[in-house]
This record gives sequence, C-alpha cells and structure tokens, in this order.
Amino acid sequence: MYEKALIPIENQQTYGEVHAAIASHFVPSNAQNFLKSIERAGLRIRDFEAVAAAGLLGTAIAASYKKLGNADQGQIREFYLASVEKVEPTLRAKYLKLYAYY
Repeated sequence: MYEKALIPIENQQTYGEVHAAIASHFVPSNAQNFLKSIERAGLRIRDFEAVAAAGLLGTAIAASYKKLGNADQGQIREFYLASVEKVEPTLRAKYLKLYAYY
C-alpha cells in the first residue's frame, strides 16, 4: 500500500497560497470552467507548469510556485495531479482529450 512520505513544508505561506488556488479550481462547482479553460488554451491537463504559466490558476500563482523550493514544488505538483484524478467521471468523460495520453 502506498504511503505518502512526510516531507516538511519549507515556505508555509507561499505553499498555502498555491495549494489553495489549486484546490479552489477543482471544487466541483469550478472544475468544468477550469477544464474548459485548459481545453481552450490547448494545454495538457497533467502539465502543471504549463497550466500555471498560462495563468489558468491565477495570475500570481506561477510566480509564487517558482519561489518554492524543490521539495515544496514537488508536493504541489503531486497535489495538483491528485486533484486532476479526483475530477468527477462525467467531467472526465466530457473532457476526454485532456485526460488522454497521446
């Protein structure tokens, strides 16, 4: 069974801002608009850096993400990818191209 390693957060405030921004975009009421914006931008859903750089998570999130250390960035990417996989199956089916590996 997979058990996530407990890695301490170095920059709590910035980490919290980026984490909250990601969480707010994956709330069921916001998820469809977020997926639609990724589709319009022609990005891949699992490419966190490209999504952040495009400003789809908020204008300041890419800069905040870059301020984090490597360990914190890794945890943010892991949280983002876990959030991507928790999207409702009906939305995943609707935006299948975003989720497909090709």
